[in-house]
Amino acid sequence: MKTAIDICVAGAILMCAAAARQPPQPALRKGVSVRMPVAGHAAEMRAADRADATVVAITAEGGVFNGITPTEPGALGALAAETVYLKADARAPFQKVLAVLDALRGKTVVLLAAPPANLPKGQMVPPYGIKLTVSR
Repeated sequence: MKTAIDICVAGAILMCAAAARQPPQPALRKGVSVRMPVAGHAAEMRAADRADATVVAITAEGGVFNGITPTEPGALGALAAETVYLKADARAPFQKVLAVLDALRGKTVVLLAAPPANLPKGQMVPPYGIKLTVSR
């Protein structure tokens, strides 16, 4: 009987140790869901997952959101952040994307993209994107 208890305790300790070795996953942020385009040369953009990151989304219907708050493209020029992460739906009207980029002049904009297809499935992946500067 004592051997069975020892085995259960040892198993519980091993399971706890294995769970502690896995890196913590970032908390999911509230946001607007979009179907991002695929970019072959996108790089990891882990800073887009930070709590203080400014994320602007453009939906397929052309809606513009600062975080989860609906906004107009012209109001985006007043954002205090130097770097803005833009996730635009692949089906978003091109004119709306240009209007948002025009409003973000003078800021560094990271165009977020879908992660590469060759990543392992079933695990959380960081955001991917392409960094650009929108000049005045």
